[in-house]
Amino acid sequence: MTFRPLAACALALGAAAFPALGQDLNAGKAAFAQCAACHSVDGTNGAGPSLKGVIGRKAGSFAGFRYSRAMKSSTTVWDDKTLDAYLANPQAAMPGNVMPFSGVADPKQRADLIEYLKSLK
Repeated sequence: MTFRPLAACALALGAAAFPALGQDLNAGKAAFAQCAACHSVDGTNGAGPSLKGVIGRKAGSFAGFRYSRAMKSSTTVWDDKTLDAYLANPQAAMPGNVMPFSGVADPKQRADLIEYLKSLK
């Protein structure tokens, strides 16, 4: 795992889409360390919006956070597929977003991260 201190994660593959990957909640929590510099899991905003309850949320809609124009005008709803694409390459998935993060290259790490994010209700 590459540690990126300015990471601001969004999410990835789900167990239903890739059951052979064997998502690991604890590995996902560990992978979240690269996101924690900007994102909370407790409902408070930091440099990035809280990721508590992100699954099923419309992009750019968490109350009290100042989003980029690209994020606010997006019609994306965060689910396994949209989060996987965004986490793999945020700029390609949503051109114009301002999250200073190059992405998570490892599909297994993304799947584990998504599994962890799903637990944050």
